[in-house]
Amino acid sequence: MPTVRAPHNPDPYAGYNFYVEWNGIIHAGFRECDGLDSTQTAGEYREGTDPLTMRKLPGLITYSNITLKRGITNNPELWEWRKTIMGGNAERREISIVLLDDQAQEKIRWNLTNCWPTVWSGPSFDATADEVAVESLELAHEGITVDSWS
Repeated sequence: MPTVRAPHNPDPYAGYNFYVEWNGIIHAGFRECDGLDSTQTAGEYREGTDPLTMRKLPGLITYSNITLKRGITNNPELWEWRKTIMGGNAERREISIVLLDDQAQEKIRWNLTNCWPTVWSGPSFDATADEVAVESLELAHEGITVDSWS
């Protein structure tokens, strides 16, 4: 009987240990980061001499917006960036989302190209709750690359 082994030795990385940096500087720890994905449409095509099935051809690549959430503080940096965009100045930034292992060593770095904030959301307030006030920033971008995957 053959020996069946897992394709990897280490444990999977935890999803809570990450940071976000732009222009090479760690700017903020975030509570949540969502939307790290890409999609490619499949165009259908058939010629008259093809079998009675459609060919699937790779089409355009699209990227979801990235949503970042953090506890709001006296640091207005995210709001200021959004305000710059609302004022007509398309200030785009290169952003990296960096996953760390349990020893805080960098393991995977996703780089996002030409990012800019499309949505900023302030906190919700509820006088009967004991929750942290959270702000969120939704970023549009034009591509993902991976520097390291270790």
